[in-house]
Amino acid sequence: MPAPSPSRRAWLLACGLLLLVGLVWPGLAGTAHPADPAGRPSPPSSSGPSAPASGPSSPSSSPAAAPRAGTALAALAGLPVKGRAPRTGYAREQFAPAWSDTDHNGCDTRNDVLRRDLTAYTLKAGTHGCVVLRGTLHDPYTGDTVAFVRGRTTSSRVQVDHVVALSDAWQKGAQQLPAARRTAIANDPLNLLAVGGSVNQGKSDGDAATWLPPRRSFRCAYVARQVAVKQRYGLWVTAAERDAVRRVLTACPGQPLPR
Repeated sequence: MPAPSPSRRAWLLACGLLLLVGLVWPGLAGTAHPADPAGRPSPPSSSGPSAPASGPSSPSSSPAAAPRAGTALAALAGLPVKGRAPRTGYAREQFAPAWSDTDHNGCDTRNDVLRRDLTAYTLKAGTHGCVVLRGTLHDPYTGDTVAFVRGRTTSSRVQVDHVVALSDAWQKGAQQLPAARRTAIANDPLNLLAVGGSVNQGKSDGDAATWLPPRRSFRCAYVARQVAVKQRYGLWVTAAERDAVRRVLTACPGQPLPR
């Protein structure tokens, strides 16, 4: 048989190459993405950065931790928030005569507080250890030292403050309480502090939204005491008052609720 011509050899060679490619190419294409156990081909991998995995949000976006039980912050969260009621009908006598002997120890509440809060005090003879004649006050509101001397013109240098002012209490739920509970608010040692007369006059009947002690280091203890009183007697706070107390307690989130 005669040998094929050069042009025929080239044609045969081209046909062979095409046949070879047709046989090999499907196998190469089939191995690009191995199938999963169910026989489905895996999706092609991406050369770009992988998407972030879902999971807990970063600390910066996570919600603040709940206040610890027993703290003033936790108690604040439980107080009702309402608007201030009218002052109509308020009078000091709505909280019983001033400085009753509610604990029946034979001494009025004012002298009980003076004996508790003053140092180096002297008692008047013949009063069963009740009446304080003189003493020294370390004023918690200012940090000042004030000499107390009992007398018509000198006693007012030291006054007993209602931490939750009675007028404020009246406008935030106390007017709805029975008389005995209002008497308790006015004479509860939790709601009473001996302080300098001038700073007490400056406070008047302000709440935490309008007045705080000038001595910043006492503010945490002060607002915690207000929260404790309002919790004990079922009183409410205004939104502005709640926010003011919260701002103070943010600096001392572990401040305990006084008992």
